[in-house]
Amino acid sequence: MTSDSFARACGIDFGTSNSTVGWYRPGQETLLALEDGKITLPSVVFFNAEERRPVYGRLALKEYLDGYEGRLMRSLKSLLGSKLIKHDTSVLGSAMPFKDLLGLFITQLKQRAEQAGDRAFDQVVLGRPVFFVDDDASADQDAEDTLAAVARKVGFKDVSFQYEPIAAAFDYESGIDREELVLIVDIGGGTSDFSLVRLAPERRALTERQSDILATGGVHVGGTDFDKQLSIQGVMPLFGYGSRMKSQALMPTSFHLNLATWHTINAVYSQKSQISLGNMRYDIEDTLGIDRLFRLIEQRAGHWLAMEVEETKIQLTEAPNRLLALDRIEPGLSVDLTRTLFEGAIEGLLGRVRNSVRETLARAGITEAQVDTVFFTGGSSGIPALRNSVAAMLPNARHVEGNRFGSIGSGLAIEAWRRYG
Repeated sequence: MTSDSFARACGIDFGTSNSTVGWYRPGQETLLALEDGKITLPSVVFFNAEERRPVYGRLALKEYLDGYEGRLMRSLKSLLGSKLIKHDTSVLGSAMPFKDLLGLFITQLKQRAEQAGDRAFDQVVLGRPVFFVDDDASADQDAEDTLAAVARKVGFKDVSFQYEPIAAAFDYESGIDREELVLIVDIGGGTSDFSLVRLAPERRALTERQSDILATGGVHVGGTDFDKQLSIQGVMPLFGYGSRMKSQALMPTSFHLNLATWHTINAVYSQKSQISLGNMRYDIEDTLGIDRLFRLIEQRAGHWLAMEVEETKIQLTEAPNRLLALDRIEPGLSVDLTRTLFEGAIEGLLGRVRNSVRETLARAGITEAQVDTVFFTGGSSGIPALRNSVAAMLPNARHVEGNRFGSIGSGLAIEAWRRYG
């Protein structure tokens, strides 16, 4: 196979937690190695204050955990569609527009893909969730326009988009031998997206597939939301969540919600926040939890704790419990986090996922019994309660697991080849 048959364009899956780049080359691996031979680059930037430089991916997490001074920023995709995207943030002592922060990371994806592929990429198909923003078409379009502008600014001349679950469908279609009615269930770090698609071997080479897409849907629920609920219900009570004031009112929850949400953790470290907590301490009946909260803030351990909660969520996919050691905050402190607690904490979110699936099927005029296959992809699709919740709705469908982190990038590469040659 000569390089003349390789696609001219690449596909980028810019994910909330992890990102991939795909390049279609018949007979070869589609996904390009982006860091240490791995196909994923965690969507993380660490601004190392000691060496005055940004670092990315696994190296960013390592330097942060090694104790370098600086600022860790994660879940960058969640900026799209948020009010923050129009503002600046403080980085290494200077103001940086959040759009430029996205540009730094997209530049890394482009450069690393070009290095791995030993060629330049001027054209790209970017993945996007079905909804960047729920129930606000204007804000959703603004989010797509922002990402397109960022991609052009970093050097892509031609930029187009494909829904992430549709891309996953094309990846799945590359391996089937008969026609199937497939529900693609893509549970990523920030969104849950669904597509009902008619797939068949003889349709793979067609460039126009709109008639095969029966319906799409989605809801702004993803892995970071599951992390947040596990943190709030299982960990934050140790840090004063649910504490009573002397007036018998509950302690305000904003501090704990900020700590449980990646892109707001730094707000807890602000002088204003700490003064507010200090004043509040005198009005709390039992100060044990708030004193632990002060120690966590003093150590700036919020991101460390968030990573421990995320790791717990991952381990609970296979194990019934995980003992989370918190000796860093207080000698001997720990909490036993169970799958039962986790499933209870996320049940409200799972209800929203089920409703979105129902709405997607209804838009297509398809009943649950007509679905042949459920194809699970996305980093959070392995959560047993989520799989069982969706599977119970579709009694006749077989369940197929794709590459949780690679199906979308592979599908976007196929789409890039179809669009740009």
